Amino acid sequence: MHIQIRASEEQKAVLLEKNLNADFKISWYNNEIIEADAYIDLLFELENPAFVEVNEKPIIVHALLKTGNQLPNKYARINAWNGFLEKDKIELATIHQDLKLQLETILKGLGFEVVFVPDIIGLVAPRAISMIINEAYFGLEDEISSKKDIDTAMKLGTNYPFGPFEWAEKIGLSNIANLLIELAKTDTRYTPSTLLLKEAKL
Repeated sequence: MHIQIRASEEQKAVLLEKNLNADFKISWYNNEIIEADAYIDLLFELENPAFVEVNEKPIIVHALLKTGNQLPNKYARINAWNGFLEKDKIELATIHQDLKLQLETILKGLGFEVVFVPDIIGLVAPRAISMIINEAYFGLEDEISSKKDIDTAMKLGTNYPFGPFEWAEKIGLSNIANLLIELAKTDTRYTPSTLLLKEAKL
């Protein structure tokens, strides 16, 4: 199977560390679309979409702020935030039931175990991480403790690999803020902290 992937240099390095299927050929996107069996755009929400001219081939994109119904046909969604591509499991959402097996084969070939999740804004793990980070910012606003101490308490108390502020720095605070803003449109539990928005410069 031949897959063309648009990714940052950091994302490329992460993918190349994985246990890639020997039968898979990867071509990296460099402003030119080539003929392939499938396409992956890990920069979909950060830059102009790369594969808009592709028809009738599955396209997997990093998209947390839109659902499948808001995307072109044959698109499926994953989360490519920093810190998530390194994991063995990857969340995949699609409204195209007939493509599930093919999409799973593509991601397995790249070394991922696929977890199908509901086609909702933010998928599952990003929602949870964003809410944790947001609550930490509310605590900081209330002067409960410092960023360093909150991170330490969360890592020791919950065995998390990162504290909420460490996660925010790794993922990018603007990414967290934009997801919270989108989620808060339908659920006030996700209303972002004023301090979080200030630090994200939004």
